[in-house]
Amino acid sequence: MHPRSTPKRGRRDEHPHPVRFPFVHSCCRCCSRQPLPPPPPPTRGGRPWMEIARSAAAVGCSKEHQRIYADWFAIADPDGDGRVTGADATKFFAMSGLSRADLKQVWAIADSKRQGYLGFGEFAAAMQLVSLAQAGNEITQDSLKREDLSSLDPPEMKGLDELLARSMAIVNVVRPQENGTPQVQAPSTNSWFSSKSAKKIQTPLTAVTSVIDGLKRLYIEKLKPLEVAYRFNDFASPLLTNSDFDAKPMVMLLGQYSTGKTTFIKHLLKSNFPGAHIGPEPTTDRFVVVMSGSDERTVPGNTIAVQADMPFNGLTTFGGAFLSKFECSQMPHPLLDHITFVDTPGVLSGEKQRTQRSYDFTGVTSWFAAKCDVILLLFDPHKLDISDEFKRVISSLRGNEDKIRVVLNKADQVDTQQLMRVYGALMWSLGKVLNTPEVMRVYIGSFNDKPVNESAVGPIGKELFEKEQEDLLADLKDIPKKACDRRVNEFVKRARAAKIHAYIIGQLKKEMPAMMGKAKAQQRLIDNLQDEFAKVQREYHLPAGDFPDVEHFKQVLAGYSIDKFEKMKPKMVQAVDDMLAHDIPDLLKNFSNPYQ
Repeated sequence: MHPRSTPKRGRRDEHPHPVRFPFVHSCCRCCSRQPLPPPPPPTRGGRPWMEIARSAAAVGCSKEHQRIYADWFAIADPDGDGRVTGADATKFFAMSGLSRADLKQVWAIADSKRQGYLGFGEFAAAMQLVSLAQAGNEITQDSLKREDLSSLDPPEMKGLDELLARSMAIVNVVRPQENGTPQVQAPSTNSWFSSKSAKKIQTPLTAVTSVIDGLKRLYIEKLKPLEVAYRFNDFASPLLTNSDFDAKPMVMLLGQYSTGKTTFIKHLLKSNFPGAHIGPEPTTDRFVVVMSGSDERTVPGNTIAVQADMPFNGLTTFGGAFLSKFECSQMPHPLLDHITFVDTPGVLSGEKQRTQRSYDFTGVTSWFAAKCDVILLLFDPHKLDISDEFKRVISSLRGNEDKIRVVLNKADQVDTQQLMRVYGALMWSLGKVLNTPEVMRVYIGSFNDKPVNESAVGPIGKELFEKEQEDLLADLKDIPKKACDRRVNEFVKRARAAKIHAYIIGQLKKEMPAMMGKAKAQQRLIDNLQDEFAKVQREYHLPAGDFPDVEHFKQVLAGYSIDKFEKMKPKMVQAVDDMLAHDIPDLLKNFSNPYQ
């Protein structure tokens, strides 16, 4: 039997604040058994209490074992921040007696998202893997899919019973919810994004317990000052907020009307979502973000765009005309706990293109493309033409080609011979728009809840569709695992773009006269902006592909007085260079597999 400390159940007003259990040291005089005073309530900038055991149930962990692992988690997480870091894990996992090679595999599978720490759900999964390894089983990615996980006994941890008997672990514990799962408080990082200057907010390294937290600190201390000084947010992308780092991975669906975008989301969720409209005509006339929520509801765009905990604040720059065509659909769903979907209006074609939208459709898709982890371009066999608007939309995805996946939907509407010709025509059309040397991956299938029309495609076509669907679903399942790597990738891209932007502004500022003729000089610089880009490229040895679009830069620059910009500040640029060369590699190294 594993000893457990079960929090007492009582009325809601008995413990208004979390109760701290005393930590007993064997080497000093702080062994007092007196209970610690209740901590103060969370600060205004702190996060709300975070649920820790939802994912434990997802891997087949019984409620009884959840309570046991909750006590163990409190020991493995001595600072009570809800995260078991690599340093914490090496000490705790050593009690299992497993080899370093086995523990390396356990960590790699449990921390599949490569966050650099284990939450309670990942910790419970790690304990199940340890138990399997102690029983002589090989540890693989499929180990957590076993049907006997719920009946699997907790592993043997040498010396753990003694630690539990001494009531160790400083951890904020609140009364269990209805399902018996405790909660812990997550570390607060909202204060890093307050209105104070970055110099006043020097976050200590001890507060960084994950790769994402490290990126937040680096952004505030090194990258954001450069962006603010040279107005990078006005030329490229809005300043990042806390919610931008913490947002779930997003998948955006693009395509002409009636290509099955909304049906595709419904097919993945196996249910309708609030605000979903499906029909042969252009039914989805707005951008709809489908995300997790406590209940089913739709939230208007103006409301969702000003919520601090949502990553959509930057959409306010597109004005009220767009926000009236934007809404958020929330519902409780296990898939939405990991991925957010963005359903878009059907791209117009033919005569419909003459109907002007009331907002910058291409600009909005470009904004979402920068935020999304995967972009699905949907076609169907009867809509292979790429209209002028669709061509502009695809062109706006420049710089995000690695995120694009092409889906030939409703492929069971044609027979096998016609499907072969349709596939060839689609590749020919894409080749004229996507300027990439590699061949774009195309998934073929019929992504809806209806059975495949076998009379049209035959048994071979049905088997092909099933394999293609499995490949696409596997690709989508990998999105949460790659989310942390994607955050780092996008952060590095942003830092390089901001540095080049600073070089460009510095060059233009240097070319401005000190006294007379400033207006003429600015117009000359704008007209010859391509030449100024070339000067910056030669002087600083920068790749031409990293420079912004000249025409867009001209449009934004025309609204500013170049003379008002700050001069080039080498120290700011050097700080970003140091961040790219040293800080980020060190961050990734610190939160890599601790057993490597």
